[in-house]
Amino acid sequence: MQFEPLAVAGSFALRAEPVLDERGGFARIFGASDFAQRGLVSCFVQHSVSFSTRRGTVRGLHFQKAPFSETKLVRCIRGAVFDVIVDLRPKSPTFRRWCSVELLADRRDGVYIPEGCAHGFQTLVDDCELEYLITPEYVPSAARGVRWDDALLAINWPISTDITISERDRTLPSVDAL
Repeated sequence: MQFEPLAVAGSFALRAEPVLDERGGFARIFGASDFAQRGLVSCFVQHSVSFSTRRGTVRGLHFQKAPFSETKLVRCIRGAVFDVIVDLRPKSPTFRRWCSVELLADRRDGVYIPEGCAHGFQTLVDDCELEYLITPEYVPSAARGVRWDDALLAINWPISTDITISERDRTLPSVDAL
């Protein structure tokens, strides 16, 4: 597995390195020691999935406030998504910057999102599913978010028409209201 640093400090694209033969293939997509060697969280206490039926669906940008801040390991296990990380850590050198990575189920790639960052994605095809490894467990009272279309962030979402988004996500505050 390769760890490719992204533009938000502490985030990584995780590239699977499959071994292929006549049967198909095998790829390691997580190794606690690989994460620990890089000083990354390797104990995820909650595993979740999300699925979206329509191309253009936006979910996010979500995070949990301290002391329940989350580190996430996200992988697209069906379909393809435009995955976004927004740095909300005031002392970070990449504060209020965002980065994106395209996650495709066929490549088995993932993304590591450090605590203090918001996360969201847009589906690029119909019928997408994402797997989340998260620490700590979900705490509803700590759940927060930032508007997906916040002008201050100016995220370049690849699909701009016929977007499906929940009412909750549509009415999240802007980043400057945090």
